[in-house]
Amino acid sequence: MLNIVLHEPEIPYNTGNIGRTCVATGTALHLIRPLGFFTDDRAIKKAGLDYWSLLNLRYYDGFEDFLTKAKPKQLFLSTTKAEKSYADAEYEDGAFIVFGKESAGLPLEIRERFPDACVRIPMLDGTRSLNLSNSVAVVLYEALRQNRFNGMR
Repeated sequence: MLNIVLHEPEIPYNTGNIGRTCVATGTALHLIRPLGFFTDDRAIKKAGLDYWSLLNLRYYDGFEDFLTKAKPKQLFLSTTKAEKSYADAEYEDGAFIVFGKESAGLPLEIRERFPDACVRIPMLDGTRSLNLSNSVAVVLYEALRQNRFNGMR
């Protein structure tokens, strides 16, 4: 099973969409606090439709708590600041793919701590970033493809 990690997400609709994608792909969703919304928020449930109760969801009180409790063996950090393309990474089953908050991405201290784990989605110059839920789908489906869409039809 693959793992999507959202570091301090701010927009409930994005997290709801990501949760729905995780349910459809058998992927666990890990949320690192603080969150910019309540998970019982109508907006998150509306975006995730009726899938939210089916979600394999875990919470952490900060990045260190995540590292301690999840113990990721393979970690990827999705950031516009990376040189390496997400498509050049090799995702093993069980990989954790981390995305930063919508307004600021992943903090510098996290990127500097794991520089070899940083990957980016190629974009044209002058483009700041993609929507968070779109970014998760792009990278997640590459990881799923590499794992031969294990268990999916």
